Amino acid sequence: MSDGLILLFSVLVFPGGLFALALGLLIKGVDRRVAARLQRRVGPPLLQPVFDLIKLSRKETMIPAQSSAAIFRWAPLAGFSCMVLAAAMIPINGVYRPSPELGDLLTLFYLLAVPAVVLMLAGSASGSPFGAIGFSREMSIMLAYEGPVLLALLSVAIRVGVGEGHLISLSLTEIVQYQRVHGPFILDPWMWPAMLTFLCFFPANLGVLPFDIPEAETEVLEGPLLEYSGPSLGLFKMMSAVKCVVVLGLGITLFLPNGPDGVLGLLLFAVKCTVLAVLGVTVVRTGMGRMRIDQAFRFFLKWPLALGIASLAIMLARS
Repeated sequence: MSDGLILLFSVLVFPGGLFALALGLLIKGVDRRVAARLQRRVGPPLLQPVFDLIKLSRKETMIPAQSSAAIFRWAPLAGFSCMVLAAAMIPINGVYRPSPELGDLLTLFYLLAVPAVVLMLAGSASGSPFGAIGFSREMSIMLAYEGPVLLALLSVAIRVGVGEGHLISLSLTEIVQYQRVHGPFILDPWMWPAMLTFLCFFPANLGVLPFDIPEAETEVLEGPLLEYSGPSLGLFKMMSAVKCVVVLGLGITLFLPNGPDGVLGLLLFAVKCTVLAVLGVTVVRTGMGRMRIDQAFRFFLKWPLALGIASLAIMLARS
């Protein structure tokens, strides 16, 4: 098989594409099921996210008369496509090494910002005032969490780069290999500030409580997604599922990539993603209420930013 076909397979089938979508939908189902149990409800079936997509695929996409039709129609497809590409960049220890042609840690950082930008475009293109409110909220919270997580990513890159004999390493494969030899960063106290910064980042990036402010159902009626229906809304749901795998997989790559080779390594990766989602998303969102946008903004510019600066300062001092 040629390099081009292998690259296409990794983007469309494994670990991007079909695999990332299936794992993301499974994690979404586990999240809803566990959240229901924590709230003493029966909860939906485990495959409810799949049933929702099937239902949406059979409905019509209604385009508001006051909307910008081209942006409204193509925004969800652009977001989903970028997340499929990002999923192909996540290494799975002992199973998959991404091609350098796909990009590095910095490329993945920029790709993770695409869903938020797409939601802002969708909200502004819909012509709905709720979409406009969701746009402003999404932009505010994005500006708040992007800085701290960039500092955490740079801390990991500097740690691996110095350990390998150069200033910085942006290769995701090299980050995994370094921890395979020297042990996972989750066991290194010097890396805990960076890890805590990332733990604060992924609920906000995934748009779940207490950071689901741009789409707050009780306030702005799903905000940017209010006017979406049918397959277009389904694409947003698929984008969210794949993004879940990308963000969780990135956390595993940065701090706990170790595991066996082969099928067991793949199963362990899926279990890690699911456990991290339950502990870092499900438990948090069932135990906390939604923050106001000003509270969330101050939170990220206070604690995660301080942790990110501390982690970068530690790595620079140790280098």
